[in-house]
Amino acid sequence: MVPAHGGRAAEPVYRPILASRRGELEALSHLDAAAAPLLTPILVVTAVEQSLVEALRRLPAGLVPAVDVTAVPDGPDTELARWGVPLLPVIGLADSDRRLVAHGGAARAHGRRALVRLRAGRDRAGPDATTTAVERVWRFTRLAPEECDLLVDAGDVCCPADVRLAEPRVRRLLDWARRHAWRTVTVAAGGMPATLSRLPTDEPVRLDRWDWQLWQRLADAGVDYGDYGIGPAVLGGGDPGDRLPTVRYTADGDWWVYRWSRRGGRGDDRFSDLCRTLVSAPHWPRTGAAFSWGDHELLRRARRGAGAGSTSNWAAWSTSHHLAHVLAALPHQGSSVPTWPTRPDPPQRGRSLRAPRGGETRRAG
Repeated sequence: MVPAHGGRAAEPVYRPILASRRGELEALSHLDAAAAPLLTPILVVTAVEQSLVEALRRLPAGLVPAVDVTAVPDGPDTELARWGVPLLPVIGLADSDRRLVAHGGAARAHGRRALVRLRAGRDRAGPDATTTAVERVWRFTRLAPEECDLLVDAGDVCCPADVRLAEPRVRRLLDWARRHAWRTVTVAAGGMPATLSRLPTDEPVRLDRWDWQLWQRLADAGVDYGDYGIGPAVLGGGDPGDRLPTVRYTADGDWWVYRWSRRGGRGDDRFSDLCRTLVSAPHWPRTGAAFSWGDHELLRRARRGAGAGSTSNWAAWSTSHHLAHVLAALPHQGSSVPTWPTRPDPPQRGRSLRAPRGGETRRAG
């Protein structure tokens, strides 16, 4: 992976919201020592299993995830202090009193840190009511505002209209956030379509990263960056019935989606053809396999050095590249106002499409 910049002690600059699935966890496990402290992944848990706790124990030193168990009913297995691994509890404004007390215990067990997740589309009760809600959080967790990171989650932004609507809503929440002494403030959104099944196959397809564009428009606010990795903002969405070999490859302002359905030969040959097309594309990094663990694995398959893998592997390799790409694009020297790389002209190879809600595909105008 591209190494972090030197200088001060590393602080997280990127907080991706990820499903706690095998592919995403495998990508995190391959982060190198330089990148791990710059990242706080927010893992959304839908079922507490021992395999998840074991996977967290295998994460690199310096990588401390935030764990969101909002979707799991209250119970002993959601008391994160019992897991025995370094983590930050993710706190929702609607959490029960019991859960808030448990999250406070988990925060104190791991450096008195927690993350409060404020959903722009759901938590819209107004500034005074929101202040009342977070004061309740601090009271039951016994944490101070400066011990909490704030995540403003803008949810799904899948087209220019979504970006235009989300920006003023997020700015109002940031105006409210300035009333309190948060440790950090991050804005996250998700721009990947919920389904890719209607996209063309056997050619790279360009999709806009609307979440990245939203954050660029908020650059003057000096907030940290978050996204939903290579997945949609509705975690658990996607294409469960679409088993085509698929790579979602992140570039500057774009995703390039590769879905290969070419018949004939072995499945390994089909994925190898996909990878050969990818590594010859203009958006393949100049450092090639050294850019990330995921790029290394994709290049191996382009050279027919390994099998095609599974849907979990494809998610792992795509996520690994995505994390490395975002970290390489973000400032690491403590400047709160980001600087942006010049976006190159879109490569001519492949098709540029916009995939709006419902998965319908049309040419970008």
